[in-house]
Amino acid sequence: MKKILFILTIASTLSFPKVNFGQVINLGTAANFVLFSSNGAVSNIGFSHLTGNVGTNNGSSTAFGNVDGVMHDMDGASASASADLLTAYNQLNAVVPTFFPAPLLGNGQTLNAGVYSISSAATLNLDLTLDGQGNPNAVFIFKVQGSFSTNASAKIKLVNGAKACNVHWKIEGLISCASGTTLRGNFIANNAAINLNTGDTLEGRAFAISGAITVDGILGYTPIGCGSPILNGPAAPVLGSAACYALFSTNGAVTNSGITYVTGDVGSNSGSTTGFNPLFVTGTIHPIPDGSTAQCATDLLSAYNYVNTLSHDIELLYPAQFGNNLVLTPHTYLLNAATVFTDSLYLNALGNANAVFVIKINGALTTSTYSKVKLINGAQSKNVYWKIEGAVNINNYSVFRGTIICNNGAVGAINTGVLLDGRALTTNGALNTTAINVVMPAGCAGPTGINELKNSSSSNAISIYPNPFTSSLKIDLNNSLTGNNVEVMIYNVLGELVMNESVTKQISTINTSNLSSGMYFYKILENNKTIQSGRLISQQ
Repeated sequence: MKKILFILTIASTLSFPKVNFGQVINLGTAANFVLFSSNGAVSNIGFSHLTGNVGTNNGSSTAFGNVDGVMHDMDGASASASADLLTAYNQLNAVVPTFFPAPLLGNGQTLNAGVYSISSAATLNLDLTLDGQGNPNAVFIFKVQGSFSTNASAKIKLVNGAKACNVHWKIEGLISCASGTTLRGNFIANNAAINLNTGDTLEGRAFAISGAITVDGILGYTPIGCGSPILNGPAAPVLGSAACYALFSTNGAVTNSGITYVTGDVGSNSGSTTGFNPLFVTGTIHPIPDGSTAQCATDLLSAYNYVNTLSHDIELLYPAQFGNNLVLTPHTYLLNAATVFTDSLYLNALGNANAVFVIKINGALTTSTYSKVKLINGAQSKNVYWKIEGAVNINNYSVFRGTIICNNGAVGAINTGVLLDGRALTTNGALNTTAINVVMPAGCAGPTGINELKNSSSSNAISIYPNPFTSSLKIDLNNSLTGNNVEVMIYNVLGELVMNESVTKQISTINTSNLSSGMYFYKILENNKTIQSGRLISQQ
């Protein structure tokens, strides 16, 4: 009987999935790299978007565009990474395997944490799911005694707490991925090359002990977690009273043509401010210099001096190729020449809503038509700052986010249809806008008139607040209107109806999370008759 119980116990133990077979693998300084070869060239074709350092300890890195990291070829950082990579490889090589899957991985297969060994070349087809089973420290190790290839659109998926930083692939041969592959984990090729093709995604790292690395139009980024630092970016500049201005020049005229909507003050400390309709400015227009503009000029200079002396973490080496769907994380960046911004730029806060981005441009800035700054994973326009040494030209229908601090250059044209979710401030030069929408981010500690906006046509029968708003608005009805047929209608700047809500209670909340940043107009109707109207500002 005891023998039977013993056999059953062993059988049941082997049948249960282990949550964490593998041990922690220490990559050391190699963890800072997204692409690295100890001995071989590292090259790129097309536009690849990479977050993490790129380099080689014996060879050169060529044809890369702007990388959200530092290029290290045959320097102290590459020597350190090479030594740490060899240590990690030896550690992986010594790990004893516990599972022996077939060489064809994927096809809907799900694997739990553990050490897997394949005694030949391996191929990934369709989907391979790695299940952390609720353990954020679950480690997956794959040891392949041959080459590793993927078929088109093959994907490694992580579920239930599995993290890419805890997934390791030791490949004794070539790594070759077909287009559209999604790789997750740290891949080490021993004595062979690595080839990643168009449309591939790498959440992790690609390392070659001895071999070339070639990528062609990929998205690659070092994973977060496993002790990776939380990126806060630099300390933000203190704008002082300049935080209350949406458009300002210390020395130059500030002019507008067309219908421009502004949230924030507008003015110049040495020149006139003209062309702005007070009905469309939620804030104060300073037509001539005054005490407020003098203080703004002083505070703007202090803010400029701070960002000007701020040391950069990363230099983006190709200013003429800025944008093009580049992804940046919280850092201080330098572009050391006139910059051309084309298509889209993504600012990724990595889930840190307080993360700060500072982008320093030693030259003029010009954008393409329909260019866009896009904020993702918690990034906020109030935490984005642009220091530009030269003229600024934001082309038609662009979406630009953050505070522009321009030094000795005209903000020559913020053109038709532009949404500026931020501020445009210059120390010396004219500033001109043409039929744009400016929404100043939070940060002003003084009066700007950005309080509750009401139209007194109904003796303030209804309050609508907060204003500016983010994800919701509250509607507070006068007692005399409670129970009446009351509608709230919200229109965008093109006059298109974007929201229509019936209100019956004294205080109601309207969900506005689907309204993007910008100016809106509202009408409140009682029995189909307009009783109140006004303007609203969304600061999503």
